[in-house]
Amino acid sequence: MAHDLSPALPAGLVVGFDLDMTLIDSRPGIAAVWDAVAAKTGVPIDSELVVSRLGPPLATEAAEWFPEEQVPDIVALYRSLYPGLAIEPSLHLPGAVDAVAAVHAAGGKVLVITAKNQPQAQLHLDFLGLEVDDLVGGVWAEEKGEVLREHGASIYVGDHLGDVRGAKFADATAVGVTTGPYSAAELSAAGADVVLPDLTAFPAWLATHLAG
Repeated sequence: MAHDLSPALPAGLVVGFDLDMTLIDSRPGIAAVWDAVAAKTGVPIDSELVVSRLGPPLATEAAEWFPEEQVPDIVALYRSLYPGLAIEPSLHLPGAVDAVAAVHAAGGKVLVITAKNQPQAQLHLDFLGLEVDDLVGGVWAEEKGEVLREHGASIYVGDHLGDVRGAKFADATAVGVTTGPYSAAELSAAGADVVLPDLTAFPAWLATHLAG
């Protein structure tokens, strides 16, 4: 997939984070958008099911409910509704602010890499006041690994098996968090080097990791 990349960051600590269900709980807002899509199209959509499996690109989810030829229009409709419905209901996940601060306190840079459309990901970061150094949207799984390599990131934190795949592709330390759809056992089986219950445990882990 073609995507824009910022120039590689200088050598040093760079930590990547996924967005949805890693840094933020976007389920209420995303459910509201899918409910609005269902209302506008007349197609029943189980928004609770949708938000139980966040991670893959939007078009992948749209294809679960609409014929392939309609997917681009549904993606466009979804994105037109998103800013008005999805930003305010979404909240930080536990430990998100402190996790970002821990990287900065260690002299590192925070890179958010997400499958979400980049402008809408930026809206979330701005609304919640998450101060990150760079953001790349519209990438998934091994594509995330390409971005990690471009930016010299040595750690990637995410809740999805696709996040683990991205970290492994880049030879980065894969840190899984169980705030998304997968258990600690599932993340470990996929190759996560460490699994945390949520980001509240990340600052202590990072300090130990850097000391080691």
